[in-house]
Amino acid sequence: MNQRVSMDSSDPVLPGRGHASLADLLPSIAARCGVAGFGETVGLPPARSFVVLLIDGLGADLLDAHSAEAPYLASLRSTEHAPMTACVPSTTASSITSLGTGLPPGRHGVVGYTARIPGTRSLLNALTWDADVDPAQWQPYPTVFAQMQAGGATATVVSRSAFVGSGLTRVSQHGAHYIEADSAWERIGCAADSAEVPRSLTYTYSSRLDHAGHEHGSRSEQWRQALRRLDGEARSLREALPGDTALVVTGDHGMVDVPDTDRIDVDAVAELSDGVVLLGGEARFRHVYTSAGAANDVAAAWRAVLGDRAWVCTRDEAEAADWFGPVDDRVRPRLGDVVVAARGTNAAVAKRRFPVEAQMRGFHGSLTAAEMYVPLLVDVVGC
Repeated sequence: MNQRVSMDSSDPVLPGRGHASLADLLPSIAARCGVAGFGETVGLPPARSFVVLLIDGLGADLLDAHSAEAPYLASLRSTEHAPMTACVPSTTASSITSLGTGLPPGRHGVVGYTARIPGTRSLLNALTWDADVDPAQWQPYPTVFAQMQAGGATATVVSRSAFVGSGLTRVSQHGAHYIEADSAWERIGCAADSAEVPRSLTYTYSSRLDHAGHEHGSRSEQWRQALRRLDGEARSLREALPGDTALVVTGDHGMVDVPDTDRIDVDAVAELSDGVVLLGGEARFRHVYTSAGAANDVAAAWRAVLGDRAWVCTRDEAEAADWFGPVDDRVRPRLGDVVVAARGTNAAVAKRRFPVEAQMRGFHGSLTAAEMYVPLLVDVVGC
């Protein structure tokens, strides 16, 4: 079982250290579906078909703290299926791509919410994408969905029509059969129909909880209301599924509420701009791109200002510590020359450069237990 660490631990939580990560989940399902070349490492039970429901923002700690709001989901917690880890950074675009490809960010290359487009001073927003960036070049590896289809199994994504053909969909889910379903009840019906096919994986997704957390905080009544509604939808999905289907529920990251007193405005501290040519990532995990040869000085300046409020590493230090898994040469320039991961309830906002982000209440992206651990909840229909 996972060794959980406290949110105030001096050590970051790293993916895949003695426990399963999100990147292990779909390969394990592919193995259960009899697709050659995959191994089962998560401990999933055998089943005729599998449905994966990813609830954006559902951290294991948050579910533990709000079990009364989610009686069905909480009932599925077990020592047999201990929480998994998200990837680094613990953010939606990176985690969903790790889930879909079975690879760490250092290989698939979606290294954060925003990251530098190499050779430019521009950022790629991985959620909205950029028309000038080819998703197939940014992330060239086949997804698990595509490999399952090629291996004689069936892989289906049931999700919103707005996501069809988006950059993030293409890098994380290409090769899957995509079914458009915009309401929760449409997604439940379509997922249940898809699960009728033996040796199949059906993936579906909800963003409601994450949106509530960003806007109102993960301890707010709005967040709890969203969790209650999602718990009911998950139960309804389970009831709609055919026999011998395994429903697997997980998240892509947890969330930390950041009080105003714990926000460091990078734009207001001159020392944090010296030698910096571009600021990326997000408030809980910054990619800091520096002028040539300035990485060590920039790292020293950020350490001096932030102290124990963040882990501050050069890119080489973070890579040596295996934050991103093995790093491909094409991916390395996308990583910050300096990376800054917030500790506790701190955040490095940039009110001038990222004004919308600075208005949020809940954040994620860093390596604390609250952000890194996500539940692995398994319910086999008929068992």
